[in-house]
Amino acid sequence: MQSGPPRYPNQGPPLRPAYSQGGYASSPRPGFPSQMPGTRMQMSSPGMSPHSSFTAGMPRAGMPPPPPGVGLDRKRPPSQEIRTPQQIKTKRKKKIADKILPQRVRDLVPESQAYMDLLAFERKLDATIMRKRLDIQEVLKRPMKQKRKLRIFISNTFFPPKEAEDGEETVPSWELRVEGRLLEDAASARFCDSSKIKRKFSSFFKSLVIELDKELYGLDNHLVEWHRTPSTQETDGFQVKRPGDQNVKCKVLLMLDYQPMQFKLDHRLARLLGIHTQTRPFIVNALWQYIKTHKLQDSSEREYINCDKYFEQIFECKRMKFSDIPSKLQPLLMPPDPIIIHHVVTVEGPDAKKTACYDIDVDIDDSLKHQMNSFVMSTQNQAEITALDSKIHETVENINLLKTQREFFLGFAKDPQEFISNFLISQTRDLKTMTDVVGNPEEERRAEYFYEPWTVEGVNRYFYSLVQQRRLELEQALMMRNGGM
Repeated sequence: MQSGPPRYPNQGPPLRPAYSQGGYASSPRPGFPSQMPGTRMQMSSPGMSPHSSFTAGMPRAGMPPPPPGVGLDRKRPPSQEIRTPQQIKTKRKKKIADKILPQRVRDLVPESQAYMDLLAFERKLDATIMRKRLDIQEVLKRPMKQKRKLRIFISNTFFPPKEAEDGEETVPSWELRVEGRLLEDAASARFCDSSKIKRKFSSFFKSLVIELDKELYGLDNHLVEWHRTPSTQETDGFQVKRPGDQNVKCKVLLMLDYQPMQFKLDHRLARLLGIHTQTRPFIVNALWQYIKTHKLQDSSEREYINCDKYFEQIFECKRMKFSDIPSKLQPLLMPPDPIIIHHVVTVEGPDAKKTACYDIDVDIDDSLKHQMNSFVMSTQNQAEITALDSKIHETVENINLLKTQREFFLGFAKDPQEFISNFLISQTRDLKTMTDVVGNPEEERRAEYFYEPWTVEGVNRYFYSLVQQRRLELEQALMMRNGGM
């Protein structure tokens, strides 16, 4: 009496089938994937699941992925190991969320909370630095100026006549020098960079005119002028030398080079706004503040301004639009007044060589502007930060991989039988997903299903396809060897 399912004489796995290949239908059997001759199917290692080779890189429902070398075919296609530089570059683009450790890892390793605290501090620090960078960028968009004192030195020297070797006397003359330097206050001296090139005296001015006495030097020779041009070479001072033995009254006119350009207001508007000379944006802002303070904006038509008695005198209208302010303001803006210094060149007495000093206020770039710009544009530590971020990402990936392997082996250690059963079910489900095969789970769970006659045909076809594939590989290898010889 034979127990169990009936056995068949042709059940053994011969290497070559003893029947004609054309005698069988090409349609797949129930529950068995169609496999044509000439194609290759991966063989699993002994003791492994028969479907393990189809699940490389595929997620398993309800099961963690196995670690490398467990339940997977060791012969993987080379294309899975070779990555292009673009793929590597894309892989390196990580997010801040990739640095976070899973909750299970934090439960297993309590010391990892220190890393999470550092991660939270890093996010707060990055946000603070980014906010400061944005604030500094907004500040750099506006002109940053500071008031400094420019000391001007006006000196004159008289050269009396002298007898030459040939007996003739030289003509008496005098020399006038206009020089200056920027005074360093105590606050700026602490932050001053000694290696920084100091500004030349002429760089503060747009033009300089020295007017001499017309009665002594005439209408054609009483003016000495200097005007800035694009090719001007900066200098530390100016000097004028003229013949003469009489005291000379002169007038020095200095026109400051305002950056940005400043304008002198009409005396009526200057008295109303309390501004004498300022930039155009500052003047427009002062006008707006006056309009808001005195509520001159029309309540119904907000684009109009109802002029008060002072505006009516200045702008010569009772009502005007906001958009008309620049055009109406233009005639009221004039070039700023020059700085006028009166000086007397003396040629006799103790004042034949004297120096007079004058201090004027000038606007220069704030010394912090260069430091702020350097901070915004600095990329000194960016490469090091990027390298450390990549190292952190790799470490977190390794920790997650080790966590997955630990859960895999821990599940096997707790209940090997149930674990293997669930693992085979998961592998079978993945195989059906990849091959688009829909089987009958109720029939496949019984052993009698795999003793039916079609299994013999399936096994023979499978081994025959392996032999054919191996033969094709050997023929190709021999052809390559013969071709190389």
